[in-house]
Amino acid sequence: MGKAARRARKEAQAARTTVAAAPFIARPFEGLSGESDWVAMRQLLPAALATITLRDCDPIRSALGHDPSETDLNITITTLLPGAWPALHRDNGERLIAIQSVGASGDASRDIAAAILAALAAPAGAPVTHMPPVNADTPRLQDLIDPATTFAADLRAGFDYWVPDVNALDARAKAELEEANASLVPTTRMPADACPKNAIAYWGLMGDRALIRLILTDEENRATDALARLHAASADTLQAEQGAPTRLLGAFRADGVLIPVWDLDPALGAEAYEKALAEFSTRYTAALASDAPLNPEERRARSGLLSRQLTLR
Repeated sequence: MGKAARRARKEAQAARTTVAAAPFIARPFEGLSGESDWVAMRQLLPAALATITLRDCDPIRSALGHDPSETDLNITITTLLPGAWPALHRDNGERLIAIQSVGASGDASRDIAAAILAALAAPAGAPVTHMPPVNADTPRLQDLIDPATTFAADLRAGFDYWVPDVNALDARAKAELEEANASLVPTTRMPADACPKNAIAYWGLMGDRALIRLILTDEENRATDALARLHAASADTLQAEQGAPTRLLGAFRADGVLIPVWDLDPALGAEAYEKALAEFSTRYTAALASDAPLNPEERRARSGLLSRQLTLR
């Protein structure tokens, strides 16, 4: 066999064994319980926990190497772990997955699923420090999570959950944990009944700026149209009964959903804006239901929103 034939044969073999890259998924958490909470934990929240339950399926069995009935299939999802570890398998069997530290394949659902499988395969007491490659054959969260799971972010004031017992830390480790806790942005979840359907909102104090970020799970173009209608009507502010005027800074896109952001009076706390947010939510819901074409002023407002829009990956 000549060199050209051997080279062609090797190339053909390589082509047969190459796995396609993971396809880009703009809205990776669509179809999961608590989509807005997934987005919040991946993009916004400094420290939070949530629990999922895995289903008995082939990828889980393969990662464990044994019958899943012998394993606790409850997994703790968190924002961050020490050392930017993607996952941790504790001595007590608990497995934690840090969804702000996983890879960037173009499908966050596959990235997080890969971290879960790596944590299942890791020995007890060991962190997962390196992620396996993610490709089109990697399962997604939608394949692994029990459909009965209810996903809700539990906001934490610090990273004390990193360790089983804070009091057992030596002085150096305790100082490092206190330093990490001190870096957190003060964050408060706004009441669910003050938000539009399936949406959640968080107030945060970033230095001398107070913001509310509202995670909308409505179809992106319709949500943008609704915001444009409200902006054109000067009905897009969150004005508290007291305090300085507020304004809608714009909106950014993250994990396929729209997140409008308001600049608030930093002298006021989150509770001062609960009524204003509820009133905005009523206006937004009405604007979202409108099928009327945008008028010229609303189209200009929409263009302005899009020109200031950022996309987070």
